[in-house]
Amino acid sequence: MVRMSKEWPEEGDLIVGTVHKVLGYGAFAKLEEYEGKEAFIHISEVSSGWVKNIRDYVRENQKIVARVLRVNPKKGHVDASLKRIREDQRTRRIQQWKIEQKAEKLLEISAKSLNKTLDDAYDEVGYIIMDEFGDLYGGFESASDDGVQVLLDIDISEDWANAITDVAKKNISTPEVQITGYVNITSYRENGVEIIRESLQSIEQDGVEVQCVGAPKYRIMVTARDYPTAEKILKESADTCIGMIEENDGEGFFQRELEE
Repeated sequence: MVRMSKEWPEEGDLIVGTVHKVLGYGAFAKLEEYEGKEAFIHISEVSSGWVKNIRDYVRENQKIVARVLRVNPKKGHVDASLKRIREDQRTRRIQQWKIEQKAEKLLEISAKSLNKTLDDAYDEVGYIIMDEFGDLYGGFESASDDGVQVLLDIDISEDWANAITDVAKKNISTPEVQITGYVNITSYRENGVEIIRESLQSIEQDGVEVQCVGAPKYRIMVTARDYPTAEKILKESADTCIGMIEENDGEGFFQRELEE
């Protein structure tokens, strides 16, 4: 189980769980990142459409991603929803969880090199790394890219810093992710075609590619080392493109997913 630095998720968080009980009115899932906690998904939160048989949508041992609606520490579970998530969010969250599983394994390897347990590793350095870098993988990635000093700077002992850096450099390569968004842009000037072309060319750069889906829709594909960076570049690119169109008596809007 990948561990989180906080005891409970927060409202709005995307959580990963494994369904262990399905009843007529809802399903229960053990949370993969919060030991001893579970999520309850009411049948009304399983799908946006009418659900005749809940087992058509969830089953025991199924891995799910859900959005937290409410947190109830007294009952030891959270109320969650399966229907309030886009498919790209679900895919990204599962990928993030798998990456953190890998990072936990790397932490365990680091611990063994010092004759320590995984529990020791979390207590002595794991939670420090998570608080500083956002997650375990971020710490290993930074150690791989920048060396042992990045860990020494956050008061991790030299033994741990050397062990983690050694494991990181042997096991982590710089990742790349790709995301896609769409701009719908129209220019009403006589030279509108040229204005649109210039607005699209203005955002093309390393890691940003533009394709025509079919006027007035254009696809923006962004490749970056991680999702937060990619999302930031995508938004900035779309804003720049639409801004140029609007400055030239046109209009436009951004879509994260292409509507049928």
